[in-house]
Formats: sequence, C-alpha cells, structure tokens
Amino acid sequence: MPVDELKARRRSELREFLMSRRARISPAEAGLPDGGARRRTPGLRREEVAVLAGVGASWYQWLEQGRDISVSPQVLDSVARVLRLNNAERRHLYALAGMNPPVPEAEPDKQRDMCEGLRRLIDAWMPYPAHIMDSYYNCVLYNDAAASVLGMRPGITQNCIIDFFTDPMYRSRALSWERNARTVVAQFRAACLASPDDEGFQEVVAELKAASAEFAELWERRDIEEAGQIRKEMDHPVVGLLCFESSVMKLPARPDLAVVLHTPLNEADTAAKLEWLASPEGRRGAMYPVAG
Repeated sequence: MPVDELKARRRSELREFLMSRRARISPAEAGLPDGGARRRTPGLRREEVAVLAGVGASWYQWLEQGRDISVSPQVLDSVARVLRLNNAERRHLYALAGMNPPVPEAEPDKQRDMCEGLRRLIDAWMPYPAHIMDSYYNCVLYNDAAASVLGMRPGITQNCIIDFFTDPMYRSRALSWERNARTVVAQFRAACLASPDDEGFQEVVAELKAASAEFAELWERRDIEEAGQIRKEMDHPVVGLLCFESSVMKLPARPDLAVVLHTPLNEADTAAKLEWLASPEGRRGAMYPVAG
C-alpha cells in the first residue's frame, strides 16, 4: 500500500478514535457545568477538551482532523488524561499520532484478577513445571511441579536469576547449566536495557556480581538476547533425567509479569516421570518435600 494511503488511513482512524473517546465523557464527569442545555452530540466538545488539556483549540481541532502537525509526548499525555484513556488506549493514541508508544503498564484494577487467573493457569499446567516472574525475575507464583523439579521453595531468594547462579540444589540438578548460563544473562541484560534508569535492575546486578564470579564474567561480555525458549536438562534425585523446553511468554495486560512454562520433550520419558512425581505415590517417594 502506498505511503500516502497508509498515512490517510492512520489519520482517519485518529479522527474517529478521538471523537469516540470525547463522546463517552460528559461535561459533568470532566468537572464542567453543562448549563442545562441540550447538546447536539454527547460528550465533550473539541474546545472543551482543548481547554482541559491546556492546548489551543485550533491545535486540538487539527489533531482530531489528522493534520500533519507537531506533537509531543507531554501534549498527548494531557489529551489522554482529559479523555481518560487507559494504558492501551494511550499507546494507541501515540501510534496514531505517529509517535513511539510509551512502555506498557499494568492497569491497577486488573492486577488482582490477573494474578488469580495466572495462578489458575500454572496450576492447570500440572504436572509440568510453571512459574510467574516479575520484571526483575522475582518469582511471584510457582506450581507444585516447579517446586519438586526446579527446587523452588521458600528458603531461597525467590529471584530466578540469582537462584540460577547461587542455589546449590538447582545447580546440582541442572545438567544444562553451563550451556544456558550465557543465554540467561544475555536475556536479563535485555530486560535491564528496556528500563535503563530502573534502580531495581541495578540492585539485582550488584547482588549477583557480589555473589557470583561466573555471573560477573558473563555480564561483562555484554551479550543481549530477547527472552524466548531454552532447552533444559535436569537430573532429578528420584526419577533421573528430565528434558524440557522452557518458554517465556509476556502478557500484554500485565507487562510487568512473564509466564515461564516448561514443556516436556519426547526424551527420557519426561512426561511420564512428571506425572508420577505429581501422583500421591510420587509425592511420598520424593527426596525433597514439595513446596508451593
């Protein structure tokens, strides 16, 4: 499709989007007197949005008409505030205005429901290991299989990358540790670079450098990889070799969280071993108690 046609389509969508967002907000909701007069169209007028956003009436009209005008993140955020856009709508406004959308944020009213839904998700993944981690790789939730196979338990730091390097139980079981260490560090560096001014990442890096010379050496390589899939081989003390494909999946509704699912590969009878470990007999025979 020609560039001019794409721009025209985007500007048309911008106009329709802003008009629809104006229409859903009454003057009373915006803190304006309605004067008791009947309006021809519902919602706010263009000039009212302009006044509330602190921009010129002509400029806002041009924005809504999709004209080729100069915009800034500050002005778009003011318009988004007046129109009460949620995070997804705010990002959509940026894209339609031809600007890079802001970093996704979690909607506060969705956080509790999402966590409950994610708990159901990883519990439904049983008997296979699954866990949820935040942006800093802190483990938020894990299922029983992640406890019995990966060694997740209350007595460790509950940070996936710190425990990868410092937890003796995980290190003793992870046959693929040497092969995966570089990738794990490269993926964490990619997460850090997405928020370069976030002190939370800097604290994790500082703690790991002090605790692990192996991490410090890998960190200085400055390798970068996006999170994806990693093959893992674990030597479980009861059932022996287990082979997984670990997949990291981001959630648009909760960009601060990631789901990590371990899918058994068709090797070493992994699926059957996991089913046995999750059974009453397997739980009784496990060397370590199952946490969760």
